[in-house]
Amino acid sequence: MSEELTTASVLAFERKLDPSDAVLHAGRCQDIEKASAWSPIAIREKSVRGTISNRLKAKEQDPAKLDAAVENANLQTVDFAALPADADTLKVQFTLRVLAGAGMPSACNSARYRVKLQGVVDAYVAQHGFTELANRYAGNLANGRFLWRNRLGAETVRVDVSRQQDGKATWGRSFDALSRELHAIDTVDSDVAELGGLIADGLTGRAHVLLHVTAYVRLGLGQEVFPSQELILDKGGSRKSKTLYHVENVAAIHSQKIGNAVRTIDTWYEGAGELGPIAVEPYGSVTTQGKAYRPPRKQDKADPAFRPQDFYTLLDDWLLRDKTPTVEQQHFVMAVLIRGGVFGDGS
Repeated sequence: MSEELTTASVLAFERKLDPSDAVLHAGRCQDIEKASAWSPIAIREKSVRGTISNRLKAKEQDPAKLDAAVENANLQTVDFAALPADADTLKVQFTLRVLAGAGMPSACNSARYRVKLQGVVDAYVAQHGFTELANRYAGNLANGRFLWRNRLGAETVRVDVSRQQDGKATWGRSFDALSRELHAIDTVDSDVAELGGLIADGLTGRAHVLLHVTAYVRLGLGQEVFPSQELILDKGGSRKSKTLYHVENVAAIHSQKIGNAVRTIDTWYEGAGELGPIAVEPYGSVTTQGKAYRPPRKQDKADPAFRPQDFYTLLDDWLLRDKTPTVEQQHFVMAVLIRGGVFGDGS
């Protein structure tokens, strides 16, 4: 009698969509085609005198105490970044590598588990390929989701995507990002499908795929722009209340934030119709809302229609219990494996 298959205690996957940091430059809309017309955006400091505006505790809601607090200026030093007074357009630039071997672990200490996983992944690729996932990733490049707050209120947003080989562009398309709904990532036109085909080729290993992404965001002369904000763990070591990210003194967006935007393709969870796509995470976690949209739940015998949604239960059902998830949840599981992470059953 064969031993029951269990989850490997060491199980890790490398991410297969590997973005760089995105650097920010400034220029004028009419100079888009002139490479020399774009200057780096630097991080600057400013000191401001704030007022007391936070919610007060019950013991602090004394008018006399509040007046005393208001008299003491709330002085702050913060980082900020903005277009120069003679520039109206933000240029955001990064590269995205698409790596082969999706679904194959970089570390797995169980040969039987690896073989079963290989079979499940091969069956998925043979039946579905990576077309659905790749088209959704392509859609998030085309709609400029990676711009985050910089996309809001823009007059125009043009996104240029090219494939680089031997230092030259061998394929390229331009997208009008504002004409594309952020919620409608399953709406695919011919240009998005062509970009999705390139990403799918990279995931399957049929081709080496390196994408160069450049967005031109027309905001207005001198308008503020929004690089990533640094997380300062040692509060006592910083005199600033807000620190922005830069790469060699050029304002930038973290590669993790770019990756989060690209993998915001999960519309297969309960309630997706109201909220729209969320980033692919094992528990569907959205930190800005303080909620997990794919919480782990035990099987409810009173509800035979219940279907698990969290990644770990779906993966274990698929590999250990031979319960094949629905097609939509198969897409989700594969998207998590493409995202990468450590998923072993070890302590």
